[in-house]
Amino acid sequence: MKKQRQKHKPAGHRYTTLKQLCNLIPGHMVTNLAKKHGVDARSQTYTPWSHVVSLLYAHFAHALGLNDVCDALQMNAAALSTIRGAVPPSRNNLSHANQVRDANMAEELYWSMMKHLMDTVPGFAKGKVRSGYLRRFSKAIHALDSTTIQLVANSMDWAKHRRRKAAAKCHMRLDLQSFLPRCAIVDTAKHHDSRKTLSLCADLEAGEIVVFDKAYIKFKHLFELTERGINWAGRAKDNMQYTVMRSLETTKNKRILRDEVIELMLEKSKKAYPCELRRVVALVEINGKDVEMVFLTNHLEWSAWTVAELYRCRWDIEVFFKEIKQTLQLSDFLGYSANAVRWQVWTGLLVHLLMRCLKFMHGWDHSFKRLFTVVRVSLWRRWNLPALLESYGTAKPPGRIRGAPEQAYLPGFI
Repeated sequence: MKKQRQKHKPAGHRYTTLKQLCNLIPGHMVTNLAKKHGVDARSQTYTPWSHVVSLLYAHFAHALGLNDVCDALQMNAAALSTIRGAVPPSRNNLSHANQVRDANMAEELYWSMMKHLMDTVPGFAKGKVRSGYLRRFSKAIHALDSTTIQLVANSMDWAKHRRRKAAAKCHMRLDLQSFLPRCAIVDTAKHHDSRKTLSLCADLEAGEIVVFDKAYIKFKHLFELTERGINWAGRAKDNMQYTVMRSLETTKNKRILRDEVIELMLEKSKKAYPCELRRVVALVEINGKDVEMVFLTNHLEWSAWTVAELYRCRWDIEVFFKEIKQTLQLSDFLGYSANAVRWQVWTGLLVHLLMRCLKFMHGWDHSFKRLFTVVRVSLWRRWNLPALLESYGTAKPPGRIRGAPEQAYLPGFI
């Protein structure tokens, strides 16, 4: 009988995997944000740092409820205390903290960590992670979309948007070249996606490109983007009324059916968008079948296939949403209030950011879901995290902080 080959056991470490991950967050950051948002004034025995660590653990471990989180942290209280003195919460402490502590702190923590990682990890979120088509553009390309997070209707009246359904929505603008969010809004699912367009596009710069689906077609806002010098492309609505001003050559690409310059016909629409628009009709392959799709853009010089390809790249944001829903704990919530849901969503996005940084630093070649699984099962193990990833045969040595000595690595990985 052939002996089964065993995987190489990773090197030991004085810290648990969870501590090595939490050490990526600078020690002063949570303290400063807690003071800024008045969270420290609402905490006595259960510190803001302990609160953040508890929610990070809930996502890493896929905890099913308050008891799951509290019992696990209390059973590992000794190891937890080494994470900058974090303490395990009682069920009441964690529930109360989620309800009354300002969730804007969690949101600002996410964006502060993104800036910190971009500044300290060379190349993270700055290089173009996609090969091929997107490399042809020197300006950033963004995708707008939202994902629905189902909630419990009979417990969350604030989130009801149907008779028997409740949900929250995460509206997002994703940088398609770095595959990281540039703007996110967590709100109820009551309102139409187009209401968030103005906020999502507020900080776009001239020359940048934004792509979206039919839900974000709002001509008044699209005209504002055009005046700001921002290029956009999206799906046209089926009931759009227009006049063809002139037809453009479709070259030799047989998948481009029509390429036209149009003007809107209805008085209200024409007043909202008085300029010419580009309308491209193309065959797009979906699930092995060719489907006719109609695209709109304000850029009159791109090739017609460029417009279709830009929209195809928009599907990357669907991949992003699938990635976070497969790995983060966004199905069972630790609280019923809007504030508690926002805490859990923003700390979940922070977990995703830390894992993306880990993936980048160590050249992980497997799926993101597998990386998350490897980390999750080793949270309380005292294993060297880079060695653990390297034992799977896909990781590279850890990256150094910019400007640090040759032997200096990110905190928690030494």
